[in-house]
Amino acid sequence: MEQSHVQRKPRHAAYPQEQAISSNFYEEESDDIWPTRMPSSTRRYRSDVSMEIGHLQADVQLSTQGNLSDVYSLQRSASHNPIPPRRTATQANTPGASRRPSAQMEESRPHRGGDRLSPDNVARDRHVHWLVYVGLAMIVMLVGWMLLNILLNWWQVTQDDWHYGRPRTFQTDMVVGHNDSTANPSHFVALNLRRHVEVIEFPGGDSTHVKVYVGPLLIGPGEDLAVVTLTFKDINGDGKLDMIVNVQGSHFVFINEDGSFRPARPSDNVQL
Repeated sequence: MEQSHVQRKPRHAAYPQEQAISSNFYEEESDDIWPTRMPSSTRRYRSDVSMEIGHLQADVQLSTQGNLSDVYSLQRSASHNPIPPRRTATQANTPGASRRPSAQMEESRPHRGGDRLSPDNVARDRHVHWLVYVGLAMIVMLVGWMLLNILLNWWQVTQDDWHYGRPRTFQTDMVVGHNDSTANPSHFVALNLRRHVEVIEFPGGDSTHVKVYVGPLLIGPGEDLAVVTLTFKDINGDGKLDMIVNVQGSHFVFINEDGSFRPARPSDNVQL
């Protein structure tokens, strides 16, 4: 009879006890639900609190229709499911939350191009067109040709310095019939004196009867180091040796006439 009396107990009589239990539950589990003034760092949104209270009161009202044991079971389940913490606290306590967002985005971002960085693709990207090698070969050949010309020019100038000195000087002895003989030949000196070609003759080796023949004026870069040489040959067929002045492939003829040399004329029928 007592059990049936307890079960048939009016609804308004059981409600204060359950309300006291729910109030004790909130007082034990969370003292910060109804604070007078909360710090800004732990402030919760009122909407979240009111939502949680409404859900809990609805559960309590539903449990009053059953046994009181359901109320205690609800109290135990609520103790294991407290109000969720703040979003900031969740982010602060979450593992890996302190990592920079940019680093997470870089990890989650897919690599463009798929397997573009594979060894085969890298080797394919590094393939160079054959015209590049041809151009490099031509450049190397051009530079080598320039260096070879510079080297040969330097070597030629060095040899001329050893043989002809500075200014360039050439000397020889020859019997040309100007008071000379095999025992006393005439002595000739050819000079490139500051681009001016000059030939000095000592007839029979006699310095008191020196003769000077003026040759051409050399024009061009490096002509001050051009070598001047002399050769003697009968050009016009009169039986006398004529003088030929040679300067870098050019030949200037002087005709042997009246014990001296004169520049050749067009009427002399010169044949080198």
